[in-house]
Amino acid sequence: MKVERDLHMSHGDGETSYATNSRLQEKSILKTRPVLHKAVEAAHASLTPAGTMVVADLGCSSGPNTLLVVSEVLGAIADCREELRGQQEPVHVQFFLNDLPGNDFNLLFRSLELFKNLTANEKGEAVPPYYIAGLPGSFYNRLFPDRCVHIFHSSYCLMWRSKVPEELSRGTVENEGNMYIWETTPPSVVKLHREQFQEDFSLFLRLRHNELVSSGQMVLTFLGRKNKDVLRGEISYLLGLLAQAVQSLVQAGRVEKGKLDSFNLPLYAPSVDEVREVIQQSELFDINHIQLFELNWDPHDDSDGDLVLDSVQSGVNAARCIRAVVEPLIAHHFGGHILDDLFEMYAQNVAKHLQKVKTKYPVIVLSLKARRAPKHPANHSCYS
Repeated sequence: MKVERDLHMSHGDGETSYATNSRLQEKSILKTRPVLHKAVEAAHASLTPAGTMVVADLGCSSGPNTLLVVSEVLGAIADCREELRGQQEPVHVQFFLNDLPGNDFNLLFRSLELFKNLTANEKGEAVPPYYIAGLPGSFYNRLFPDRCVHIFHSSYCLMWRSKVPEELSRGTVENEGNMYIWETTPPSVVKLHREQFQEDFSLFLRLRHNELVSSGQMVLTFLGRKNKDVLRGEISYLLGLLAQAVQSLVQAGRVEKGKLDSFNLPLYAPSVDEVREVIQQSELFDINHIQLFELNWDPHDDSDGDLVLDSVQSGVNAARCIRAVVEPLIAHHFGGHILDDLFEMYAQNVAKHLQKVKTKYPVIVLSLKARRAPKHPANHSCYS
């Protein structure tokens, strides 16, 4: 598996697409709106009059959520202008929408004209002048020149790793019958996943610190882990049920056992303590805000209680959400011919689990402020 080539959400806007099945991610964006608005306010306050604010959405994907983030940033800037009561010229805002090259940028760009028309009709002159560009590439590489970006935003992306740990991808160490960490996962495999997270997240922080203006802001939202036991993390349950569905196909002779044993998702859901430890060791950022909240597996279940009213439908809804995310990886490794049967079995597995316990996604939201970089002649913003 080559992550930069193979990892992307399901294309288009059909029944199984990410654009149609990303309500869970939308709920996270709306839940973390106050954190994003506060970061925009801080970045806006640091700008020179009539300056340009550069905002990068990392792992933007496609569909309505991408432009929801753009809308939230524009709304926050409009609020800042309202507080100033027009005392200064409006800032210009340059958005860069970043994702891996396999992302459905075509769908995203086709949505822009409608978005611009709706924004103009709804917000009128309150909207600052803004410009939107696509930026394909991995956020585990440099994306911008030094000191260019005022705000980095990323939602539901940083649990993805830059690669499967090499020992796993070579088969030197095996995680038999699993595709992520689960109860039968050997300690050596857990160690590899944790070390890959630490390496990747440290790299991400260094890269973004180089690209941020002095005291620039980052708002990051990603799946984490509430359970301290990494073998029984909440995401482990969800992906363990998917592995069980593949195991059923193995037993039916439709998938080779070796295919499952060699499939490892490039993923790690950290705890808040693990995230905080890497940030503190980097000495590059101050933590403005860090919080873990929970969302139901069924993106259409908005209740706060512990009762699942319709486990069958919730199983279907949760399976569609996961399919929109992992279908390209599954199809590349196992073949597209198993997809419908696999996710039908998976929905049944999730439904049975939800009859016993209403498990939820733990989501970490993190707001960071870049510490001042050492003075250097080249460390000036490319947008003044």
